[in-house]
Amino acid sequence: MAPMNQKKVLVTGGAMRLGAALCETFAKAGWQVLCHYRSGEAQAQALCQSLRNQGLAASAVHADLSQTSDCIAMMATIEREHGLLDCLVNNASLFIPDTGSDFDAAQAAAQLQVNLLAPLTLAKIMTNSIANSVADATAKAGDSKDSKDGNDSKDAAAKDACAIHILDQKVYNLNPDYFSYTVSKLALERAVSLQAQSLAPHLRVCGVAPGLMYLSGPQSEDNFNLAASANLMRRPTDPLDVARTCLFLASTPSITGTTVSVDNGQHLVPLPRDIMFVVEDLLKKHAL
Repeated sequence: MAPMNQKKVLVTGGAMRLGAALCETFAKAGWQVLCHYRSGEAQAQALCQSLRNQGLAASAVHADLSQTSDCIAMMATIEREHGLLDCLVNNASLFIPDTGSDFDAAQAAAQLQVNLLAPLTLAKIMTNSIANSVADATAKAGDSKDSKDGNDSKDAAAKDACAIHILDQKVYNLNPDYFSYTVSKLALERAVSLQAQSLAPHLRVCGVAPGLMYLSGPQSEDNFNLAASANLMRRPTDPLDVARTCLFLASTPSITGTTVSVDNGQHLVPLPRDIMFVVEDLLKKHAL
């Protein structure tokens, strides 16, 4: 059992890739990790077991983020079994290739639900839970002159909590590929400031915009090796840098309403198409 005063973080899409790096980074920093998964139960359970074997606190939680009812149920279960969250990292993402001239409306809606509406919903629920806790503690303090109740009220009101939206350097480096995905991430990037204003003072909201970290979709190893170095620093983005940035934001109470780019300057290298397609054309020309 994790100590009641141990900070708690929910990482959506936490079983693999960047999600796993986030879970490991927060756990090793002393946080209790709740690793969300949709279909990767085996990976999520294995990751959590590995962390527990190291004496760290980690549990897997399931939800289909395409269903608002699942989002609500997951947050209720977490609060009931673990208490209030201190941090939410919205990492889960749906990534389907399309363009503005051929996108499928149903697939676009699915990406908007998972990439935009689910993160906004989870942050909203988290805020309301904290606000209700503060109101309850304040009411108890008002009903009693006992100093302990007064301290409980102050502790609840002083709680620092943060939601972090994982974005993409594409929001600052536009090209028309992956049209629906990009639209969803653009909206989420704008929501960082809007939610920071709307959910204060109970919740801080920040964003992190990573560069290329992993093979994506049909991408080949050769394609990735070239594409991952198409940035100012000529090297791939380290997922641990992204995870450490999230931990820093979660641990720094004065930061809200801002997004940090962790991409080796990739967003400062504009290209007419997604880097994967640009590199694929270069590889084809080289083969000729």
